[in-house]
Amino acid sequence: MSDNLSTLDFLPPEILTNVFVRLPIKSIVICTAVCKTWKSLIQNPTFISNHLHHSSNNKHPLLLFRLCSLELAEAVTEMSIEENEKEQYVLHFDNQDFNEYTRFDDFPFHGQSYGGIFHVVGTCNGLIFLADDLYGYHYKFFLWNPCVRKFVKLPKPNITFFSHGGYDASVGFGFDSKTNDYKVVRFVTLGEKGQKGKSPPEVEVYSLSSRKWRMVTASPPIGAARDREPEAFVNGALHWVALRKTGNKFLNFVMVFDLGDEVFREIALPKLSDQNRDEYWARVSISAYGNSLALFQRGFSIHRLSIWVMKDYVDASSWTKIISLADEGLIEGIPRSHCIPTAIGFRKSGEVILEMYGGYLVSRDLETQEIKDLRIRGYAYTFVDSYVESLVLLDKPNQLRKRQKRKRNNHRFDEDGH
Repeated sequence: MSDNLSTLDFLPPEILTNVFVRLPIKSIVICTAVCKTWKSLIQNPTFISNHLHHSSNNKHPLLLFRLCSLELAEAVTEMSIEENEKEQYVLHFDNQDFNEYTRFDDFPFHGQSYGGIFHVVGTCNGLIFLADDLYGYHYKFFLWNPCVRKFVKLPKPNITFFSHGGYDASVGFGFDSKTNDYKVVRFVTLGEKGQKGKSPPEVEVYSLSSRKWRMVTASPPIGAARDREPEAFVNGALHWVALRKTGNKFLNFVMVFDLGDEVFREIALPKLSDQNRDEYWARVSISAYGNSLALFQRGFSIHRLSIWVMKDYVDASSWTKIISLADEGLIEGIPRSHCIPTAIGFRKSGEVILEMYGGYLVSRDLETQEIKDLRIRGYAYTFVDSYVESLVLLDKPNQLRKRQKRKRNNHRFDEDGH
């Protein structure tokens, strides 16, 4: 081994990096412990960026699932703690066979969320953004890369219950390619500003490069992002479904925040009902659909799931209703019920992933209507998104563990009486 290492040491750095970038990610991490030269090469931001580019062009796309066991789901519902049940994060090949690729058993934040489970806001370039905001006013936010077992805990944001009183908030996460930075955006509708949807939200941004929150100076449109509803990161911008009160009724629209220019715009939604109804009660959420957007609608008195797709991004006139689903009927191996399915995301092929009664997950081709049982079951709080393995955060320490180590050292320091 030492002879092999000495031979490799004479290779030019560009050849070494060309070899490293093609290795499985676990092997790359192991290589950082071989020698200082290799560690320096692999943890270099340029190599991390090149590896991400190589990984993004992988011919074997992956889907990330966050799943909960029945015991954990029941414990969260009852606001109790289930010590032995952890959130499950699993990667599957997004192909015909849909085989499991790997699972991340070492969830580092078990037991740290107030409600027993984290809100998975989204993924981007191998990072998973977690927020402890499902219940009450809590301010634990994590950026986590499970592939390299690294994470960053965000500081407390500027707007809190103690500083501003009651509020509704939604968060989003994405990558700013202009500054090569990851950003978390928080839309906050303050209770003191009156009725929801009649004033613009307060907006703050966390930058990974600065490790700080700051308030956005650009003026957002009047409206309130729907509390804790999914966001969509598409074409360098975050998208939320928001509510605006016009006269005596609420109207839904898409609030857009460009991460590069940090400016706002809005996109009109299709007419969700043939009748002139108040859209406050419409259950709508948004999803990325390739390089455009999709809208999931469940609401009013119609027991159906409608899926809309924006054929041309930003062109509101291109919203097209693709399908309207009621009870899916009998699917082999899945119990029938009179509950309509819940759309939770899309596969690379454009097939929509549906959560059926009992937590069974299927995918449905929106053109052929073919349904596939994914052989996965999530009992509640299921999350799915495309995923790319990356080395992002490999060059950064785990802040939480570093802080805990410092506390232990201080404790020993005090015990010595110095």
